[in-house]
Amino acid sequence: MSRLRFGVIGAGAFAAACHVPGLQSHPQAEVVAICGRRREGAEALAGRFGIATVHDHPAELCARDDLDGITICTPNAAHREQALLAFGQGKHVFCEKPFALTKTDAEAAVHATERAGVTLGLGYNRRFHPEMTKLRQRIRAGDLGTILHVESTLTFPNGLMLTPTQWRAHRDETPCGGLTPMGVHAVDGMIDLCGPIDQVYCQSFRRVVAVDADDTTSVLFRMKAGMSGYLGTMTATGPGFSFQVYGSKGWVRLEGTTHVAGASSEERRTRLFGTCRFQPAKGPAEVWQADTLDVTRAALEAFASAALGGAAYPIPLDEMVHGAAVTEAIVRSAGSRQAERVP
Repeated sequence: MSRLRFGVIGAGAFAAACHVPGLQSHPQAEVVAICGRRREGAEALAGRFGIATVHDHPAELCARDDLDGITICTPNAAHREQALLAFGQGKHVFCEKPFALTKTDAEAAVHATERAGVTLGLGYNRRFHPEMTKLRQRIRAGDLGTILHVESTLTFPNGLMLTPTQWRAHRDETPCGGLTPMGVHAVDGMIDLCGPIDQVYCQSFRRVVAVDADDTTSVLFRMKAGMSGYLGTMTATGPGFSFQVYGSKGWVRLEGTTHVAGASSEERRTRLFGTCRFQPAKGPAEVWQADTLDVTRAALEAFASAALGGAAYPIPLDEMVHGAAVTEAIVRSAGSRQAERVP
């Protein structure tokens, strides 16, 4: 197999801005079919990108013999069922984050992946940026010393634009406000750089958005390796991204932006990282600008390479499951108003 033929489940804004153009820019991939909840939306997207076939139901799409893989960019609660449909038909799957909202659902999908002998890719695309790679290397080389704390803040104004008919306006789909559209990227980064998370404490509430959803969320973490962590998300202010790791020899801070509703496909895919700074414990700071990189394409390229028999997808399956377990614990803590152990 030298070229992968994909079907896309989901015909919304993110499919149009990221998944479809990301796949079509890959020399070994083509999108040949799409499925959406609204036929007219799927047909419009298919016409825009020259996709040959539109399906009404994910089961129809997954059952096609001429497809090698499926990408999923649908409401969060649908990911597990749609992934299982694809795995049941022997398809490789690239799933948009969050992979699942519970550890049980994540484990079910991973077990299905392993039984089918196919590749599972997950859309934590920030992990693929060279600045995250360099930060990982700094930490593992001991250049930051003993890691003390990691923190991230992600913000955008999208919550101010939500209407009650949109799926992101419902708490069961997007619990804890900005956690699932933005915050899980930072959680994945913390797991990647600092290892498993042991305990979380979350407070999440609504201040200004018109819909019944939270707009202000903060989470405290304790890692199994001993360091602490913090995550803040806000969905009703200006856009921004920061990720900072503090060590006994200094700290690194990465800044950038988030996926703002209505932004161009190029901006959503290539401009997530900007100014970077390393401040050693002694001596002057180093400041630089991050390289421009299409992180969506990078994630899809890694997925396609794995599906074609190359290197394994860089996010291990056990880390995918752990990320879902952390998400579940955060949501549970917001409800209980107590610290919760990660299952």
